[in-house]
Amino acid sequence: MEQKLERMKELAGILGAAAAAYYDEDREIMSNFEYDRLYDELCALEEETGTVLAGSPTQKVGYEVLGELPKEPHPSAMLSLDKTKEVEALQEWLGEQTGLLSWKLDGLTIVLTYEDGELAKAVTRGNGEIGEVITNNARVFENIPLKIPFKGTLVLRGEAVIKYSDFEKMNQEIEDVDARYKNPRNLCSGSVRQLNNQITARRHVNFMAFALVQAEGVDFENSRARQFQWLARQGFQVVEHQMVTRETMPEKVAYFAQAITGHDIPSDGLVLTFDDIAYGESLGRTAKFPRNSIAFKWADEIRETTLSYIQWSPSRTGLINPVAVFEPVELEGTTVSRASVHNISIMEALELGEGDSITVYKANMIIPQIADNLTRSGVKDIPGTCPVCGGETQIRQVNDVKSLYCTNPDCQAKKIKSFTLLVSRDALNIDGLSEATLEKFIGAGFIKEFADIFHLDRHKEAITSMEGFGQKSYDKLIQAAEAASRTTLVRMVYGLGVAGIGLANARMLCRHFQYDFQAMREADSEALTEVDGIGQVLADAWCSYFAVPKNQETVDHLLAELTFEPAGEEEESGQFAGMTFVITGSVEHFKNRKELQNLIESKGGKATGTVTSKTTYLINNNVNSASSKNKKARELGIPILSEEDFVKLLEGEYHAD
Repeated sequence: MEQKLERMKELAGILGAAAAAYYDEDREIMSNFEYDRLYDELCALEEETGTVLAGSPTQKVGYEVLGELPKEPHPSAMLSLDKTKEVEALQEWLGEQTGLLSWKLDGLTIVLTYEDGELAKAVTRGNGEIGEVITNNARVFENIPLKIPFKGTLVLRGEAVIKYSDFEKMNQEIEDVDARYKNPRNLCSGSVRQLNNQITARRHVNFMAFALVQAEGVDFENSRARQFQWLARQGFQVVEHQMVTRETMPEKVAYFAQAITGHDIPSDGLVLTFDDIAYGESLGRTAKFPRNSIAFKWADEIRETTLSYIQWSPSRTGLINPVAVFEPVELEGTTVSRASVHNISIMEALELGEGDSITVYKANMIIPQIADNLTRSGVKDIPGTCPVCGGETQIRQVNDVKSLYCTNPDCQAKKIKSFTLLVSRDALNIDGLSEATLEKFIGAGFIKEFADIFHLDRHKEAITSMEGFGQKSYDKLIQAAEAASRTTLVRMVYGLGVAGIGLANARMLCRHFQYDFQAMREADSEALTEVDGIGQVLADAWCSYFAVPKNQETVDHLLAELTFEPAGEEEESGQFAGMTFVITGSVEHFKNRKELQNLIESKGGKATGTVTSKTTYLINNNVNSASSKNKKARELGIPILSEEDFVKLLEGEYHAD
């Protein structure tokens, strides 16, 4: 008994730390599979011993509410659901009753209250007892009806979610890989709890109703299904559901299992609820679970395979991530051969070594993970040098996690920004080479310098076997690189990423030196400052860049891959074509407003003196001033840019908040 209690204390500590890291700090210190295994072990020990220790994660309904939003207690506690992974257990639970089987949505639970046909209040689940009032944010969800036909008091629950398609689009617009959102659930949670609902409005949050709590005076004939039908008639998007009996349960679960691969709405399982409202409520509740519903988590399809090797993949931060490469196996209908191990701490917990027999699965039927290591030969051969640059590596422990880092400040993997700029729209414009893809290719050693981008065909087999990167994507990428090899000198000069040399400066340089790149690269500071728009700082930056032999070599190799269009045939429509700017106030980065106006016009834009509905941007260094032009711009919803914002816009790096 004493040993069991000690084990329970140990498990509570491990699970608590893992949950805090995942939910509060957005980092993963163990796999979902391992967490569930330890959680189930703790549940079994609590049932066996009849003891539940203070702080046990099995007794926590949710997490503490954070933030500055108003807090409000729920009239009744919002409980978690008991769960199973067995279809037979669902059949036994349902018995002779009829049930509703629906998606278990992976977002943030919200309670909506309507009074007299209008949305009156929206509150998050919070910790189950107290939530946060987010009414203003709910008003800008994509599909919440602000007014409904029903005029009595209505209270319903649902899940705020961000679709995978919207999540991917938002991430694609963020060039900095490290700044991208980790998953739809975390993005949704942050979006729903914003203090500024303008940000929420841009996040494409949807609300999926899954439970009706109260509807004054409406007779639903004791049926949950009729409640769903009624909510749909009120204008709510109701979670997809199927009527089910004991006999049809396997068929209906199989239907959802097949649908999940193409399902656009994040889900981590199913929910089964009694259709008979009175019967379900008569069953009452336990301290943690209601008895009228149960959750179903997908039984993980586990396959045994052999670990071939650990691939160490460097990133821009210097972190070198371990990726397990194993003999291919079929999982959930697809062939997988790789799984992230995240860090050295997880490797050590699994005692992971080459040649080990391992079991693998797909978390939520999507993400490949290692479930267990059957032979546990132990961690060995952690690289002492970076696989990309050959620089010295170092194991560092941050909090309770050990990870491997490259210590070389000049590592190519750390210079991902320079590669991203080279392939960007205004430079070589290679479609398909996103920053995330570049990071993968650099980490795998496919790209070490600019010219390597045009020789990815040397790594065809490795690329086409990468997760999410098949033959079709590979073919498109090779075609895009081939098309990009025919470019203009302006685009290449901009793409080199010389400090301060934007697209406009690149064009000025090319014109001044009559598109003679050799003359440009050999020019001294004095000659460069004669170029319109090139001051001493930019001239020094240009000279410093070409004073480095390695840079000269890199440029030579790149030049060998490119064919330039004849001078003057580069696009002259300009990046500001169709845009109208108004400039007001003093300027700091330009000699005067006229110089700024000339630059705008050279890029195809127009500069006028009056803010109208046709104005694209107002440029004013005093962004927050109460001037008449600022006021007019705000009324019309026209962005107000500082000069720094304008420069970012010029460089293609401006993103409105």
